[in-house]
Amino acid sequence: MSTTPDQRLARTFVTLADTLVADFDVLDFLALLAERTVEHLSVDAAGVILSDQRGGWRPAAGSSERADLVELFAAQAREGPCLDCVASGKPVTCADLRADTAQARWPGFSPAALGSGFRAASAVPMRLREQTIGALTLLNQEPIELDADTVAVGQALADVATIGILHQRAAARGELLAEQLEATLQQRTVIEQAKGVLAEALSLDMHDAFSRLREYAHDRKRRLSDVAHELADGTLDPADITVEHH
Repeated sequence: MSTTPDQRLARTFVTLADTLVADFDVLDFLALLAERTVEHLSVDAAGVILSDQRGGWRPAAGSSERADLVELFAAQAREGPCLDCVASGKPVTCADLRADTAQARWPGFSPAALGSGFRAASAVPMRLREQTIGALTLLNQEPIELDADTVAVGQALADVATIGILHQRAAARGELLAEQLEATLQQRTVIEQAKGVLAEALSLDMHDAFSRLREYAHDRKRRLSDVAHELADGTLDPADITVEHH
């Protein structure tokens, strides 16, 4: 049975999100990302650079292992839209690398890309909240200005890949993950104590007490666990939550 482009894109997101396997291979994962990016975005080539965790950036994968393309992806770790992208944390696009502005901005990358047959280059960050771990480069043989929808899909692919990589890194650090889980369970214990304090003080059932607690924290853009700690240790008066509830 044939599938539509939207269905194939949805399957790609599922595949990229499925990192809960024992033999998860990051490099194979990134190669898949580059290949699927070319398929879904109708670009001619795609590549990934990642942080080496020492302040530098290194090529990690490409949609092709063609020698000149591998060299170009290595060059983009030193200069180009990809490096600008990780610096700003925002998408960077260039519709024509022959333009004077592009030549002046990337005097090394632009000639290298043109020499490999690419006229346009863009990049989207691989970023989760404040952590940028790399970027996804999109290359076209014709001078093309990527539209907002194409950039958005590229960013979505990069986002889900970022989550997968960070999940794999966390899983690999078993001790750290165990500490995070232990801390989470400890916070849950404090929340249970806070619910009890609030329920008794305001004659609420536990569900309503928890709802009040969450609403109070959300209204003030505070962490639920911090408010719970204050209730549990008596720093916060339950009556204050009643006054602020709406």
